[in-house]
Amino acid sequence: MNPSVKKDLYEQVTDSIIAMLETGETGHIKWARTGQGIPCNHKTGVSYRGVNVLLLWTEAMIRGYSTDRWLTYKQAAEMGGQVRKGEKSVQCVFFAAVEREAKNKDVEETTETFRVIRPFWLFNLDQIDGIEALQSIPQLDEFQQIEAAEKVLTYSNAIIREGGDKAFYRPATDEIHLPGRNRFSSEIEFYSVALHELTHWTGAKHRLARDFSGRFGTQAYAFEELIAELGSAFLNAELGFSATTIPSHAGYIESWLKVLKNDRCAIFTAASQASKAHRYIMDRMEETEEKGSREKIMT
Repeated sequence: MNPSVKKDLYEQVTDSIIAMLETGETGHIKWARTGQGIPCNHKTGVSYRGVNVLLLWTEAMIRGYSTDRWLTYKQAAEMGGQVRKGEKSVQCVFFAAVEREAKNKDVEETTETFRVIRPFWLFNLDQIDGIEALQSIPQLDEFQQIEAAEKVLTYSNAIIREGGDKAFYRPATDEIHLPGRNRFSSEIEFYSVALHELTHWTGAKHRLARDFSGRFGTQAYAFEELIAELGSAFLNAELGFSATTIPSHAGYIESWLKVLKNDRCAIFTAASQASKAHRYIMDRMEETEEKGSREKIMT
């Protein structure tokens, strides 16, 4: 791909995220505010990841779509559907591995592999005729939602201490500290904050080893907060309720915008890291559940 074309694609994606941040109500980010889950492909059932989640959430929020299901134009046709005339797609991206002849002729390897960014386009199921919509999935009631979130926290095996008046992750002791639950305006707000801090927890050296001080310098702290905000949103969507941003985090938006405007690849990195944290946490929960089931059978 021509380098200038690749740069344009990075810029297009980043600019759309920047525009969304700059128009947030009272500085609050509206990730998954519609209560939709992680966007997925309607034909394959595979969930999208990384920056594509943000692009599809933003599009669904702006257009008021009722579903988190998406298809390419070709997939819609293959399923007997037809994208309505005049409907506009949303551009997403994927990375492909490409081989080329090695420039260094002194090395044994004759080829080298590098990643290139490629675009693809999706339509929401609301834009397509001829495909039967999924039956409405019953929303979890509040108790079930909280029960599911509690399970994520418990099965992570993270050390979580409740009390005090601040929420934070302390790397020195590898502990998450949360205010008492009665200090929150709702149960969902408590769990959103807890999942935000749990995302921070995944970045420890002996877990996912996130360290962006070399790349972002003094903005590294704000960048980690962006990862945690996205990670919390992804986890909230997985659990089936809307993400609640932490009011004090509105102050980070200016720093986030500075990072994104200075580094056009930053949002790709942030979304990718948030997806890794989300998957790490959910995998731990699933592994613990499976282990418990095996032990129950053996006894």
